[in-house]
Amino acid sequence: MIQHSGEAIVLRTWPFHEADLLVSLFTRDQGKVKGVARHAMRSRRRFGGALEPMTHVQARYAERPKQELVRLDAFEILSSPLSGPVDYARTAALQLVAEVLEEAMPEGAPEDAVFRLAVAVLAELRVGRVGLPITYFCLWMNRLMGWMPELGRCAACGLDLQGETVWYSAASDGVTCADDRRAGSLALPAESVALAGRMFRGTVKGLAEEEWARDFETRWMDLRRFAIEVLERHLEGRLMTARALAGV
Repeated sequence: MIQHSGEAIVLRTWPFHEADLLVSLFTRDQGKVKGVARHAMRSRRRFGGALEPMTHVQARYAERPKQELVRLDAFEILSSPLSGPVDYARTAALQLVAEVLEEAMPEGAPEDAVFRLAVAVLAELRVGRVGLPITYFCLWMNRLMGWMPELGRCAACGLDLQGETVWYSAASDGVTCADDRRAGSLALPAESVALAGRMFRGTVKGLAEEEWARDFETRWMDLRRFAIEVLERHLEGRLMTARALAGV
């Protein structure tokens, strides 16, 4: 039996057997793993509130040979989404982060950059301040997974689109100029493309500390819709929690 101890983010839990919980964890050292928290529904002594989704924990667990599920021994809370105020928008944003990580990350494949992104974004998701960090998360997930299309060039004709509105379709890769746009394409304004560039150059903490004019909320929504379309295309399915964030 191999003992592990390291940082992890709780993604989901399910009832398992009588009083056990099946837990999906995104760990820093081993990527996504699933394990059983014995008697977690009956006793809170070992886990307490550490099994709430999107809780950042120091996890101790044991890996047994030839068994897919690890044995979860104890969690120490490093940060909890329940430690601050919670409203509808923040709850929906936390659920979207959890769903994207659950769907995008393969089992047993450590991705330190994705883990650091998730921890940084979770720290900035606060009541009244979810638009920028959740957009940042969706954009960067596409980039880290290798799914982010080049925004400065038409995928059809090669035209330089720097400083221009670009067009994208949920059914096709890349972005295009207006002349080559596909049926059903949506526009991503030049201002939103420029904002994406800022997000790729800066940290979520630094960007969140800036003063943003109210019109940037529209830019965040434009970018988030685009980033979610790209995520869904590569995940080959709809992100159900993204619908709950419409207009936020």
